[in-house]
Amino acid sequence: MKTPVALLLCTLLLAGCGFQLRGAANLPFDTLYVQAPTGSQFANQFRRVVAAGSATRVVEDPKAAEATLVLVQELREKNILSLSGTGRVREFQLRYRMSYRLLDKNAVETLPVSEIVLTRDFSFNDQDTLSKESEEALLFRDMQNDAVQQLVRRLQAAKLSKSS
Repeated sequence: MKTPVALLLCTLLLAGCGFQLRGAANLPFDTLYVQAPTGSQFANQFRRVVAAGSATRVVEDPKAAEATLVLVQELREKNILSLSGTGRVREFQLRYRMSYRLLDKNAVETLPVSEIVLTRDFSFNDQDTLSKESEEALLFRDMQNDAVQQLVRRLQAAKLSKSS
C-alpha cells in the first residue's frame, strides 16, 4: 500500500518541478536535404535521428527541400596529453570537430559556417593496446552521438527567411 502512495508522490514532485522529457524535435522546416560526403557516418546518423525524432522529412532531392544542411567538415583528432617519466604516453585527448551551414530553399545562407567541437581525455597503457583502441572508438562514437544531438538542438533554434 505504501509503494503506490510513494510512486504517486514522486510523480507529483516531478510534474511540479517542471521536468519533462525532451520529446520530438520541432525543426522550423518540413523538408530537409543533407549534403554530405558519400558514406558519412555522421550524416547517416543525423538523417535517422531527424526522421525518427521529428516531423521533418529528409529528402533526397535538394530542389524539394525547404532547407539544405551542408556538412562542411568532420575531423577526428588525437593528441598526446601527458607522458610518463620514461617518455611513454600516459594520456591522450580525443577531439571530434564538425562544421556545417544551413541554406534555405533559395540557397541563401541561414546559418553561417558553425562548428561543434567535443573533447574527451583518456588514459593509455601500452599493456592494454587492444582494449584502449576499443575505448578510443567508443569515445569517438559517443562524441559523434553528442554532436548529432547538439546539431538537432541548434537547428531547432534556426530561423528561415520568409522570402520565396
